[in-house]
Amino acid sequence: MSDKCEAVVIGTGFGGAINACRLARQWPGKVMVLERGKHYGMGEFPRAPADFARNFWVLPDRTPRPKHVCKAARKAGAGELHGMYDVRNYDHMDVVVCAGVGGGSLIYANVFLEPPEEVFADPRWPASCKKASLAPYYAVAKSVLGSRPIPSDVGEPRRHIHKTELFQAAAKKAHRDSRLLDINVFFGKDFNTPLPIGKQCMNRFGALQTSCTYCGECVCGCNYHAKNTVDLNYLYVAEHVHKAKVHTEHLVDEIVPVNVSGIEDRQGDGSQGYLVRYRNLKENKSGEFLTKRVVVSAGCLGSTELLLRCKRVLHTLPNISDRLGQQFSGNGDFLSFVIEGFKGEPNYGPTITQATDYNLFRDFVPGHAFVVEDASYPAFLSWFVEGARPRLMWWKPISRLVRHLLTSLTSGKSPGVLGYAFADVLSDCTSEQSAVLLCMGVDTSTGVMDLDANGHLSVNWPIQQNRSLYDAILKEGEQFKRHLGAKVFTPLPTWDWPLRNNVTVHPLGGCVLADDREHGVTNANPVKLGEVFGYSGLYVADGAIVPTATGSNPVATISALSERVAEGITGVVPDDQLR
Repeated sequence: MSDKCEAVVIGTGFGGAINACRLARQWPGKVMVLERGKHYGMGEFPRAPADFARNFWVLPDRTPRPKHVCKAARKAGAGELHGMYDVRNYDHMDVVVCAGVGGGSLIYANVFLEPPEEVFADPRWPASCKKASLAPYYAVAKSVLGSRPIPSDVGEPRRHIHKTELFQAAAKKAHRDSRLLDINVFFGKDFNTPLPIGKQCMNRFGALQTSCTYCGECVCGCNYHAKNTVDLNYLYVAEHVHKAKVHTEHLVDEIVPVNVSGIEDRQGDGSQGYLVRYRNLKENKSGEFLTKRVVVSAGCLGSTELLLRCKRVLHTLPNISDRLGQQFSGNGDFLSFVIEGFKGEPNYGPTITQATDYNLFRDFVPGHAFVVEDASYPAFLSWFVEGARPRLMWWKPISRLVRHLLTSLTSGKSPGVLGYAFADVLSDCTSEQSAVLLCMGVDTSTGVMDLDANGHLSVNWPIQQNRSLYDAILKEGEQFKRHLGAKVFTPLPTWDWPLRNNVTVHPLGGCVLADDREHGVTNANPVKLGEVFGYSGLYVADGAIVPTATGSNPVATISALSERVAEGITGVVPDDQLR
């Protein structure tokens, strides 16, 4: 027998959490939230090497994934893992997304950045979704997520972030604009008087958080809950105030319309509701909910794949627009590094603090518009970086260490410098002299998502169409290296010939908003925003509905659009109180 409810929300990232909160406020206790991943409390994110190796998402299917991840799943016994990182390997584009309560907010780099007007000038953005119309929704989401720049370090040396200063100096030498970014990081409830580093208090929604410890571990789950992830605001209120029920490790396989009697009707239009069928991965059993409306917020890949399978394999939603899967974008993501000579403490501070503009916000140049952001990485990854150093770089310190050891063994006396010799091995560390450059820009947004022969998602990314953007990033990266005083600039190894695979952590598109089904999958009419053409009460609210690359971190735009989807469903204008 089906459990009945007013709404089912699939996924708990930005779009899912926002809609769970807004819909649960409208229908308290009658909203079900289904999340495929686990819940992570404070201190529960993996850090030990063995635990981290298992912190990936793998199911026993044929989705293309890295070999070492599949091997770890086989070693786990059941051939599957339910960790956070879902890594996919596709044609010319690898994608990293997240599974867990909070979705992508668990591993994102916290940035809240609105795109410039020029992004919305692309004709693929419907008139109803231009920047001006989204302004009030940006404002609400920004307030809820607690977006602000890093606090001043005046009188507080522990708040000084050296890499930020170096990136700003390099931008000045390159005659580029650098600005501190608004980031969704907790420094206390009073923006003007930051809470001391490491001190805890309840946030304004009642969740316990820690004032940022500057540990640089934002992208692997914050064990201090110093990130304003959506499970600590939108979703926290949805669950604890409005009594939404969050079901973890529940993977949705099928959405099917029903008739007036609640019986499956594959030719129905959803006006009588839907059955949402899922697998409980913890208990290895299946179930279903009977609901009046469904909000699909499983992320760009997850939402598009689910709807593609319902349309083409299960034939439960056959009338979805044939534009499904079109306009995929990697948001111009491009990861690169400068090595040797940069001394900016890359393991200290929130992951990202500033952005340097390259023709995105000023003097917009199509095909060459991007930003460069500083990116901290966790200190424990420094050991991996050191292990990956070229062998010749180890020769000098190791030869000294061996010489000291031989002196001690042959003479029976210690020269008294053995400790210094060991220190010498770790001095001038590559990790301490490296910087991560996280670039994102305006790509062509012309990729295609489809189902492969096994019925699983595939992505075709037209890399040659985007070479002008990538080449511009590579050219400026070389210049940035010189301005930073580093010796080497290198892109991510997967970019090297013959692989030529890029990586994105910001996939967008696939269920894009449009004025009609000939141009998109979801309705751009404000009163029906996000509703799937041809299906009443079936909505998409996540990165899948974004029509093009935003050129900047897309969280702000995904959140604003999702707030507007929820307003169309509930008829209630959103505010930042959530109650």
